Amino acid sequence: MVFTVPQEISAIAFQNKRTVYDILFQATAETLQTIAADPRHLGATIGFIALLHTWGQNLAHHPHLHCVVPGGGLADDGTRWVACRPGFFLPVRVLSRLFRRLFLERLQQAFDAGALGFFASLAHLSEPGEFARYLSGPRHTEWVVYAKEPFGGPQQVLDYLGRYTHRVAISNHRLLSLTDEHVTFRWKDYRHPGKPCVMRLHAHEFLRRFLLHVLPHGLQRIRHYGLLSNRLRATRIAACRHLLGTPPVETRLTPRPDYRDRYAQLTGRSLRDCPVCRHGHMVCVECLLPGASPRAPPNDS
Repeated sequence: MVFTVPQEISAIAFQNKRTVYDILFQATAETLQTIAADPRHLGATIGFIALLHTWGQNLAHHPHLHCVVPGGGLADDGTRWVACRPGFFLPVRVLSRLFRRLFLERLQQAFDAGALGFFASLAHLSEPGEFARYLSGPRHTEWVVYAKEPFGGPQQVLDYLGRYTHRVAISNHRLLSLTDEHVTFRWKDYRHPGKPCVMRLHAHEFLRRFLLHVLPHGLQRIRHYGLLSNRLRATRIAACRHLLGTPPVETRLTPRPDYRDRYAQLTGRSLRDCPVCRHGHMVCVECLLPGASPRAPPNDS
């Protein structure tokens, strides 16, 4: 599932990243959990993973959340698994309307609390009347919520997560050419699917667009909710597996390879060998904390 905000909200988000991105997570989570708990739709407690993306294919600022949601949830009494209808999870129009209302309510609360800042072309929004008029458009437009069942089953979902969890705004395989002045890359125009597109940007503009997507320090861009929240995950997943008749999974953590062994595999050179004589071995004498100075050498006199 994908939850997207209109362009007017994206402009506010760019100048208030931490506050608005948090609102995006909160409004999305409450929307999904509220509609899923409604007996008219699913009547169950669900769980999901939400991943923040801030870019479009052309590197423009486009904040949205990708959510990976199991097709069902636990009944309120916890005694049965409630599965969604085949090919259908929750009504996207209902999700869109509630998502819009919850988001705008939280955005207004942030404005009233003085948590939003406005600069340059948006400086006039610091006035309550101007802010209200600015939101009149998004308040009456349809917000995009998209839902799709994965065609390839659970493995495809895992592959999807693997690709998206630590993705940056553009990957190397989309870059076509680099010069001192310009960067050329491939992109998809979803309004014209199937038509290959190439964009050529001045190097300064390319860097500007790329840096639009640097997140505030410490912002958590992957979050877990409901059955998959950190506090409930172990017990709730065990209950779901029991109700679905799925045997428990044995998790065996393989030890992480030492970085020196990995370096030797990749380069053929050893970090353990003395860089001067190439015969002796380097021995760890002391581990320094960030900013600390090494201890003074021993006095042999």
